[in-house]
Amino acid sequence: MLGVALLLTVMCVGLLFAAIRNDNAIEAHPGTATATVESVAFDRTIIQYQTPDGVVHSPATGVLYPSGLAAGQLVLIEYDATNPDLARVAGRSANLTLLPLGITVVVTWLIAGPLLWWLRRLINRDRVPVPG
Repeated sequence: MLGVALLLTVMCVGLLFAAIRNDNAIEAHPGTATATVESVAFDRTIIQYQTPDGVVHSPATGVLYPSGLAAGQLVLIEYDATNPDLARVAGRSANLTLLPLGITVVVTWLIAGPLLWWLRRLINRDRVPVPG
């Protein structure tokens, strides 16, 4: 149980740092464009947009921070000019990940804490003292 809770916590912290790293990359080499939302699924939102050099991009991993988008919608995006497949909805940032990741960590430990306490009590109760 402790391992699972620690793993989930480390994964959430890792996701936060990854989001911050992506934002920093976009801000270091900013580009903006208007994108068309091609499809929306539970795991990714696919967009398509054209960069100033005329190349059309459709990031395979989707756009960052896509909540509230719908297929067919036009949306302003920001992307990393050195890596146009790294794109986010304009005006959104890693701050949007704080609430869901924070809730995940808190709920994980609200479940794991009492369960670990109960298991420890159960183990200690079942130990039979060895006569000396």
